[in-house]
Amino acid sequence: QVQLVESGGGLVQPGGSLRLSCAASGSTFRFSMYAMSWYRQAPGKERELVALITNAGGGTKYADSVKGRFTISRDNAKNTVYLQMNSLKPEDTAVYYCSTTAFGKPYWGQGTQVTVSS
Repeated sequence: QVQLVESGGGLVQPGGSLRLSCAASGSTFRFSMYAMSWYRQAPGKERELVALITNAGGGTKYADSVKGRFTISRDNAKNTVYLQMNSLKPEDTAVYYCSTTAFGKPYWGQGTQVTVSS
């Protein structure tokens, strides 16, 4: 079993920044062995991949809509993955989810709401 707990969401004005965190845990889950991802889902839209980071952190992938504005990173010593979001736009408003695939199945956090509005 894997538990993922997101934090750091909130209300921010356009152009502002937020940093999301996702703490991972599990009795047999070795965080450093797994890639981690951030997804988001806006009202009425499908869930989409925002960013992914490989297990060692050497590789990253971003949705075109966030390239140059968002940065994914991880601290394997703290079992935590981060999403630094800069230059936020109203269209970034969504529930953001942390995810990983381990033991043959996907795991998701409960999500954290990000609202970008003036």
